[in-house]
Amino acid sequence: MEISIYKSTFNPIDSVESFLDFYYSLQMHFLASDLLDQGLSPKQISAAVLKAIKATKSSGLEIRKHFMPIFSQRNNEIVNDCKLSRMGYGLVLLNADVELSVVGEWQISVMKAKLD
Repeated sequence: MEISIYKSTFNPIDSVESFLDFYYSLQMHFLASDLLDQGLSPKQISAAVLKAIKATKSSGLEIRKHFMPIFSQRNNEIVNDCKLSRMGYGLVLLNADVELSVVGEWQISVMKAKLD
């Protein structure tokens, strides 16, 4: 016997929202856990993601266009992760611990691009 999920009512708003979430996720080509390979710790990544989300919210941007919580597999473990758009990835790096060279280099490159 197969189990299926049944909803007695159809809500078109839920369908549109699900489609939009799917569409936005197609634009997210980065994972927060990718930053582990750059030398960031899980705590540093989590803190940077939270700051980046706050920056996105305070700037009036739609959070779900740039951040999507997911589960991913890393080293045979299931971990909390976050899909990121290019903007989300950049914001995470801008808000990460500046003592890491990859973060400092990213911040300098952003400023050079902005000022040139």
